[in-house]
Amino acid sequence: MRYPRRQEAWAKSGERQAFWETYGPVDESEATVWRQKIYEARHLGASRLERHRRGKAHGVGDTYAALADVVAALG
Repeated sequence: MRYPRRQEAWAKSGERQAFWETYGPVDESEATVWRQKIYEARHLGASRLERHRRGKAHGVGDTYAALADVVAALG
């Protein structure tokens, strides 16, 4: 069944809320924050490679500062 846009967004919002109610609060321990930074760095690296692969070299430079921030946060 296809929902109209507004109902579709509401359904997705309801599903999102149900997920977090079931999943529970996000762990904010030091280990979890560190792991999130690793995932963020990995994502930035993948974005950099994808931009380069698609010939969008101008977008590659945008990732350097963001990755430097993540690396600095990792300590």
